[in-house]
Amino acid sequence: MAKAKPVNELKCTFPSWSANEALARSVAASFAAQMNPTCEEVSDIKCAVSEAVTNAIVHGYRDTVGEIQLILKLYADRTFSAEVRDRGVGIRDVEEAMRPLFTTDPEHERSGMGFTIIENFTDSLRVVSSPGKGTRVIMKKKLSMLPISK
Repeated sequence: MAKAKPVNELKCTFPSWSANEALARSVAASFAAQMNPTCEEVSDIKCAVSEAVTNAIVHGYRDTVGEIQLILKLYADRTFSAEVRDRGVGIRDVEEAMRPLFTTDPEHERSGMGFTIIENFTDSLRVVSSPGKGTRVIMKKKLSMLPISK
């Protein structure tokens, strides 16, 4: 079976500065808006993307500055896809990292709930990572069909 092609796609790259978390949220919400999502769906997308970008900044690059890539896609079946990529330290054990309350940064009072939050606000989450090579967080959300008002 062939993979569906997106009806629209956006790629942007930005430094792993904390200020760019808001940028990523805004870009994702604006991009998804063309599918006329509900306010709750926009809020879910913003939260999930923000958590993934925060993870890249805090855990992927730690106290250094690197590059984060945000890849957004929309499909004809109203699926929104967001991928957050970094070239940071990577994750040694993805399964362990996805457990609620697990954190690599306890001294800064990190909750260890980032992946759990992403899972709760999306329909699917996949994390691909290799130590020393970075991490890809791929999340998808199916948008509802809103009736068109007259």
